[in-house]
Amino acid sequence: MATVLLQAAGAALGSVFGPVGAVLGRAAGALAGSAIDRSLLGGTTVSGARLSAARLSGASEGTAIPRLYGTARLGGTLIWATRFEEETVSERAGGKASGTRTESYRYFANLALALCEGEVAGVRRVWADGRELDLTAIEMRVYRGTPDQPADPLILARQGETQVPAYRGLAYVVFERLPLDDFGNRIPLLQFEVIRAVGELERRVRAVTIIPGATEHGYATVKVSEQPGEGEQRFLNRNTLT
Repeated sequence: MATVLLQAAGAALGSVFGPVGAVLGRAAGALAGSAIDRSLLGGTTVSGARLSAARLSGASEGTAIPRLYGTARLGGTLIWATRFEEETVSERAGGKASGTRTESYRYFANLALALCEGEVAGVRRVWADGRELDLTAIEMRVYRGTPDQPADPLILARQGETQVPAYRGLAYVVFERLPLDDFGNRIPLLQFEVIRAVGELERRVRAVTIIPGATEHGYATVKVSEQPGEGEQRFLNRNTLT
């Protein structure tokens, strides 16, 4: 509106100096009016892509809980999640009041993933879509599956104290506000390097036979031989001529 009014006023004032003055006055009025309009209206706002819905993979009823001995790379099973948290990031190009404002959206996930039967020693590394995550840059809590482990405070705050199990005996992890920018605004495929001490199983192991790496009789304390043919003898655990 200010552009139209000042354009007309500038043309009227400039006409005092003839046709050329009218043209210059109209241009000056239009320029001033445009600046006033942009300052009043706040410029143009450009919005980026925004999620309309989020797809979450779920845990199927009756899914087996892995039992781990030693160290292994395991995939997690989703046992709890919230809606994605949305954060709006605004940037302005040009003048402080009259430039174009760009709005983009960031998304964060809150979720819990079951790993295996507890009690485990810990989680050493985590991969997302095949790339190792920097665990110092994200909020991840590990529950080792102890008989007395408490419920997670985030799940308690969202679900209520009487609605949250502690998943005792189950090792699981909880991600709080996991950034999804690098994963196309979706939950990535997560894998975990889990460590579990052998414990009770270690005391039950009496012997280990490695075939063929150390030979069947590699640890025998006496020479072991066989007769491949009549009048022939071959030692199975002696490989030198002396």
